[in-house]
Amino acid sequence: MRVVEVVRPGELAVREVPVPVPGPGEVVVRVEAALTCGTDVKLYQRGHPKIPFPAPLGHEFAGVVAAVGAGVASFREGDAVAGVPTAPCGRCRACVRGRENLCPEAAGRIVLGAFAEYVRVPAHVVAASLFPRPAGLAPAVAAALEPLACVVHGAGRVALERAERVVVLGDGPIALLFVELVRLSGPARVLVVGKHARRLAAARALGAEVVDAGAGPPEAQVREWTGGVGADVVVEAVGRPEVWESAVALAAPGGEVLLFGGCAAGTQACFDTYRLHYDELEVKGAFHYGRADVRRALALLGARRVRVEPLLTHRRPLARAEEALALAASREAIKVVLEPA
Repeated sequence: MRVVEVVRPGELAVREVPVPVPGPGEVVVRVEAALTCGTDVKLYQRGHPKIPFPAPLGHEFAGVVAAVGAGVASFREGDAVAGVPTAPCGRCRACVRGRENLCPEAAGRIVLGAFAEYVRVPAHVVAASLFPRPAGLAPAVAAALEPLACVVHGAGRVALERAERVVVLGDGPIALLFVELVRLSGPARVLVVGKHARRLAAARALGAEVVDAGAGPPEAQVREWTGGVGADVVVEAVGRPEVWESAVALAAPGGEVLLFGGCAAGTQACFDTYRLHYDELEVKGAFHYGRADVRRALALLGARRVRVEPLLTHRRPLARAEEALALAASREAIKVVLEPA
């Protein structure tokens, strides 16, 4: 089979390797669609200290079961499936306390290698995080289950249902999925602040109002949009310390700030302590997802309640994976669908 690997930072190769064979409890999935993600772009551009080269790419995928290992009773060959690439252990302190998203074994044992014709899904993921694909759900849409589960988890950390005005800082796939969750949560107006014309156009198509941050500092426009009060909920979906700081500054008294975008280790952000205290701002982080978030996300996709298609702006075959990652890195694409066929 063909598989895409990062040979070294900035260099990809499409290689021929044996089709994987499932071990006990494992499943091999024939990939129908895989999506680009910011993690793939970072791994391609600069590598990862915990992933040796040659490094596999791709963890957002959907497909059809090609083979099952001994002891697998929940799937059989030919089943259409969707899933997420991690699973909590169910035993650690975080899991026992209901914080599966913080399980060290979840993100630490992620399935990579979906930029390929086949991918082997390990037993712990098969048992907890692989699901029958809802009837009629397109593979490329089903492949968005993992990022949607992350957004479902983040949205559950704030009171979107009580919000009148929501500001989303960023215009990438995560930001646009938050727009969809705001729409489902109630009548709140939502404003997306970003710099990329295609992505801002997609935000408008999803029902958001937009501010082009590329035209200058957006704070005054956001203040005007909120009537000078600030937003009830501010979602930071960029992952830069200065944007974290802006997120807190744009919140209304009594407002909530969700710091979703991950910043580089060791960076710091500075907030007005007076505002946090006297305006009773609630500032929260959000990372990863738990099993309940995944089930909720799958239900939303299956019921066609979340519109993913506007985010799937480009399609490329495996042989053009480097072009797909370049499109994602340049922000010309929102998400690129890689198709083995």
